Amino acid sequence: MRLAKPRIEPVPDDKLSADQAELLAPMLESGRVLNIFRTLVTAPKAAKGFFAWANYVLSRRNDLPAREREIVILRIGFLCKSGYEWTQHTRIAIKAGLSEDEIARIKVGANAPGWSAADAALLNASDELHHDQFISDATWSALRNNFTEKQCMDVVFTAGQYTQVSMILNTFGVQLDKGQTLDPELKGF
Repeated sequence: MRLAKPRIEPVPDDKLSADQAELLAPMLESGRVLNIFRTLVTAPKAAKGFFAWANYVLSRRNDLPAREREIVILRIGFLCKSGYEWTQHTRIAIKAGLSEDEIARIKVGANAPGWSAADAALLNASDELHHDQFISDATWSALRNNFTEKQCMDVVFTAGQYTQVSMILNTFGVQLDKGQTLDPELKGF
């Protein structure tokens, strides 16, 4: 975690405006509103736009299968040193079919042993987008050998979304939700 306390405090239930409560209504009904969402609703108009795009990236309209999408999300979160993002999506990645060993190898990247060509292409694309905001011809070709054109576009959309999410989490100081434990490799960033 970059910050030990929030720069922008999450909005508690008893302080929600009507606009904020409307945005969080589905989550409030389920009984669980994550700190990221309680923080984002501090700016309701921005949160509304953010939620629309985030819903695309995490929906079935994103043509990347959930497992592959989570590889991109976790790699970007790790590269951005976003403890909150890594913690949230580790749980999601397991549900999407990634093993704990695979999740550990995401930290190492495409050079870790055991990746398929498709998984290595996703990891290389994530690295290149993070470091250069561009996918090289060689990596694009590797992606196209394993994924459709739309899926390749969704790799870029997903990496871009989770780079932004990591920036938000790190800069606003969004803290882990109750009951979560920070990965030791992401402490002190």
